[in-house]
Amino acid sequence: MMGVQTISNTAICGVVISIILSMTVPVAFIIFAKKKYQAKISTFFIGAGTFLLFAMVLEQIMHLLVIKVGGLSAENNRWLYYIYAAMAAAVFEETGRIVAMKFWMKKRLDFPNALMYGIGHGGIEAILIGGLTNISNLISMLMINSGAMEQSLAILPEETRNQTMQQLSALWTTPASHFMAGGFERVSAIILQIGLSLLIYHALKSKKRGAAILAYALHFMVDFVAVSCAAYVSVWILEVFIFVMAVGTLLFAWRKSK
Repeated sequence: MMGVQTISNTAICGVVISIILSMTVPVAFIIFAKKKYQAKISTFFIGAGTFLLFAMVLEQIMHLLVIKVGGLSAENNRWLYYIYAAMAAAVFEETGRIVAMKFWMKKRLDFPNALMYGIGHGGIEAILIGGLTNISNLISMLMINSGAMEQSLAILPEETRNQTMQQLSALWTTPASHFMAGGFERVSAIILQIGLSLLIYHALKSKKRGAAILAYALHFMVDFVAVSCAAYVSVWILEVFIFVMAVGTLLFAWRKSK
């Protein structure tokens, strides 16, 4: 069995930075939307709830059917898996936006609340994936470096201990820069989610299906490139691409929806 390895201070700093970005950027956007445009705080929770329902519940049920039951995986059919993963994210999240704005935001569907919806959609994703996940990673890292993790593992049954060690090994085998990159990815993701939300808002208000189709296509493209190119290019090249696409989407949608 592999031994527990000390986590570098650089990796720990990367996790801390990711936590700060993931938890504070959504709050900063909420304050901006509230003060600048008088958007309703309750709309943030509509966006957050829609993400939880469509991405964390309905999409996961689809993954269970396709991946667990159907047997699709990156090992047996890499490119089909990448296409499916990106398409599922685009279909469920963009459809969720349409449902939320058309039915749950009918009486408040304007630019300020479309903006706040996007902050809720992207913000809860950042808090859950970038914030809470990295808080858990940070606790594990500190326990490993203090020796407390080895003491905890020692009392576990061998099979459970080996499984836990395998999961924990990512904390010392992952390059330190990747932990920091995760925080910047969450910022780009929030920006993208806001842009896509404004694009769907524009599609509904102007009754232009092309804008909605564009939102689906952009979401698919960003996710497909992110998952398919991760093994071939530097993580920071991917982060720059995602950031450029996110900012471009936001600027385009902002101009169209104002």
